[in-house]
Amino acid sequence: MLITSLPRPKPAWEFMDLTAAPVNGPVAFGDDLRPQSLLSAYRQGLFPFPADSIEHQFLNEMSYEPEVAAGRVKLLADSKEPYAVAWCSPDPRPLILVDQARVQRSLRRHLRSKTSWTTTVDVCFERVASQCREGRSERWLTDELLASLCRLHECGYAHSVEVWDDGELIGGTFGMRIGAVFSADSQFTLRSGAGKVAVAELTRRFAEVGGVAIDVQHDGDHARLLGARPVPRSRYLELLRTPHKGSALPTGPQPARRLAD
Repeated sequence: MLITSLPRPKPAWEFMDLTAAPVNGPVAFGDDLRPQSLLSAYRQGLFPFPADSIEHQFLNEMSYEPEVAAGRVKLLADSKEPYAVAWCSPDPRPLILVDQARVQRSLRRHLRSKTSWTTTVDVCFERVASQCREGRSERWLTDELLASLCRLHECGYAHSVEVWDDGELIGGTFGMRIGAVFSADSQFTLRSGAGKVAVAELTRRFAEVGGVAIDVQHDGDHARLLGARPVPRSRYLELLRTPHKGSALPTGPQPARRLAD
């Protein structure tokens, strides 16, 4: 159930024009990771990449200060540590269009033998998100960002998909649902193929409730293996603004083998 008690965000994101924003790298810097600001940013087609150290903040400033001075990259007002968080909106955007999504043949073969694997939604959001940052040297999923995401999960905006093997968590993914789009932030895998299963299950369940696209944020070989294809940022922003009355994601357990059908 949605909780509608989040305070109104500052208007910085609501009036940000991405028409001439950089196609790669940050489009803005600012340190506001409060839940309401984070939700507003996702609604405007941005996602955060926080610096995990003071050194990283200095590197952001040294690398992008000329772009900020020229007005090509925005610097949000009222930031105490303005280079603490880079905000990104790539162009093009890698999307899995759910009505065209297909599970890879190799993954289908893999799943046919996994009779003990099951999937769920929103059973342990914080555990999935925490697992996604384990062992990563550049910990963009900082404590502050994790806390805000957990709050947004409590409010019904952020969701996780879990993959289990006989009750053991072996993979998962999480992200933010904005109308007809689900922006998937990260995934983890403890057993071969489990992370891909989580994304495939997210795609299946999102399609079942009228979702249109899964945004995997970062293009590359891994995104293409998941079935993502580049879509112009302008089209992505249109999808975010399209009215959508889809129902809630089903949360109950499902056999992972169903993805092999």
